[in-house]
Amino acid sequence: MQTTTEKDSQYNHLERMSVAEILQNINKEDQTVAVSVSKSIPQIEKLATVVTEQMRKGGRLFYIGAGTSGRLGVVDASECPPTFGVPFDWVVGIIAGGDGAIRKAVEFAEDDTEQAWKDLQAFNINEKDVVVGIAASGTTPYVIGGLKAANQNKIATGCVVCNSGSPVAAEANYPVEVVTGPEFLTGSTRMKAGTAQKLVLNMLTTTVMIQLGRVKGNKMVDMQLSNNKLVHRGINMVMSETGLDETTAAQLLKEQGSVRKAVDFYKTLPNPHR
Repeated sequence: MQTTTEKDSQYNHLERMSVAEILQNINKEDQTVAVSVSKSIPQIEKLATVVTEQMRKGGRLFYIGAGTSGRLGVVDASECPPTFGVPFDWVVGIIAGGDGAIRKAVEFAEDDTEQAWKDLQAFNINEKDVVVGIAASGTTPYVIGGLKAANQNKIATGCVVCNSGSPVAAEANYPVEVVTGPEFLTGSTRMKAGTAQKLVLNMLTTTVMIQLGRVKGNKMVDMQLSNNKLVHRGINMVMSETGLDETTAAQLLKEQGSVRKAVDFYKTLPNPHR
């Protein structure tokens, strides 16, 4: 059975198109992605809820995937510590073939049904954790095997796939199926499918971290101050929350190390300036 992500593009003779036509048609297809994701919000809600519940118990979120899907999991996981100030091992991205596969494809790594569980065991995975398989096709053996083993070990499982009724979704307790249809370039799932997966992962971890109290108002109050741009953003946050001038806010932020700590410390001062 042919998956929708592998069906022929609705466009043909791409090589005859002008640059403008190629770009316009890609953009036309991309505009359908957010609509596809919106239809899956109830599924995303269920997955986000269980991830939040498990993380409150001390669990972690693991992503497993191959190729583009694996890379997207690694990206989302790597962005959580600087964005939300959480430990690096709260959200973990694992890609078939190991970290070297982030830059260079590892042949047939995705076809190994046993390796994902071995990779997860290296992190001492346990029943508090959640494993989310990411696979555009929904047929990746590496992901299927990992979810199956997680289920056998009573670990909650989810997935993000771009076809309906896939083997990966069948193994997931909390499947998210975003049907994005044929790609502009036939079978190139780094395009619409990859975009959809990125949107879902953004939604998932942002929702979870808000629920876990890592956001205040609409600000990343626990973000790591790892470059000048973020330091400046942090100073502005402190100024907004406290009414302090820029120099004083900068000094307070430097002393306390985070926006949250700076604002909380300020509130403990006698008669703070409002």
